[in-house]
Amino acid sequence: MKPYDYKSRKGMRKIGWEEFHSMCKKLASKVSRDDFDIFIGIARAGLYPATLVAGMLRKEFYPIRITRRKNDKIKWKKPIRKTNVPGEIRSARVLVIDDVSDSGETLSVVTKRLREKGAKKVKTGVLIFHSWAKPKPDYFALKSDKCVIFPWDTQILVSGKWKLHPEIARAMKFHKKRGKSN
Repeated sequence: MKPYDYKSRKGMRKIGWEEFHSMCKKLASKVSRDDFDIFIGIARAGLYPATLVAGMLRKEFYPIRITRRKNDKIKWKKPIRKTNVPGEIRSARVLVIDDVSDSGETLSVVTKRLREKGAKKVKTGVLIFHSWAKPKPDYFALKSDKCVIFPWDTQILVSGKWKLHPEIARAMKFHKKRGKSN
């Protein structure tokens, strides 16, 4: 399965801000059963759930940037590390949070780096993961093979006008043709 291959998705699912909040509460409830010192959020979109869940559980939080994109356009086939992990993770129990686990590669890159830098324990959590993600995240709010549209992905500002994100527009057009939209 190739990341961002929206043709392989089984329909679409739009998530609003209220459902996002509920999913974060569900994820926070699950991870609260374990004891973590630090939460790491993967920029960009993983910062939304990571910040909220860390706040809900009153845990230390640090952002990092691992991406395939530059200026919101896919540039690299594999995720690359744009920032390093904070030194505070040495000997800490760390939870890595992202919005979606598609291929699982981003979480793999981050967890490998955290272990190299001396984290005592590393687990992963996401709001949504796809069945083909390898490895599967340790914690998740929802398993779905649909093309998921988060509230922060719907519109972008172009020349002073709000427009549907072109990547989302392409996915919606494809799924509308197939008759699998929600």
